[in-house]
Amino acid sequence: MRLIALFLALVMAGPVAADKLPLSEISKYLNQLKTAQGEFTQINDDGTISTGEILIKRPGKMRFEYNPPDEALVIAANQAVYIVDKKSNQPPETYPLRRTPLSIILARNVDLGQASMVTGHSFDGTATVVTAQDPERPEIGNIQMMFTANPVELRQWVINDGNGISTTVVLGALKSGGRIANSKFDISQFGG
Repeated sequence: MRLIALFLALVMAGPVAADKLPLSEISKYLNQLKTAQGEFTQINDDGTISTGEILIKRPGKMRFEYNPPDEALVIAANQAVYIVDKKSNQPPETYPLRRTPLSIILARNVDLGQASMVTGHSFDGTATVVTAQDPERPEIGNIQMMFTANPVELRQWVINDGNGISTTVVLGALKSGGRIANSKFDISQFGG
């Protein structure tokens, strides 16, 4: 009887431990992801919601195009992240890609086990959560990326900025593979 109880305890405990994806498996998923596109929903700290399309072309390129009434565009390309406000005549805000957690996802060779930005690796009951921040500037905040299993997929991230403001991006089903033109990541038309 004790043997059966021990067996049942091990069987029941097994899936809980197995649900947390190893960093190596998440790294493998990201390294195999060359192109992807899909819809996203952004939940802002004030409760407002924005939607749009995301394009990923690894290494180094990502584009968030917001649906109206928002007229924002965020492009990662040329080792920088550009935030474009199409309503203004101002040049894009520009940040070095290496200073953002997007650099982890867009790196040529992702190794989350060795990434100095990774500060947490946990399981929340439905997804594996990888927390990352700039080790040289932790005061600017962090990103929590959520990955589901079977198959491994990036499903959501939460950006917590240094001012205590959180922004959640929920990804729809990403369609991976296919061609995405480099012109989708050309920032020159916006003065960048």
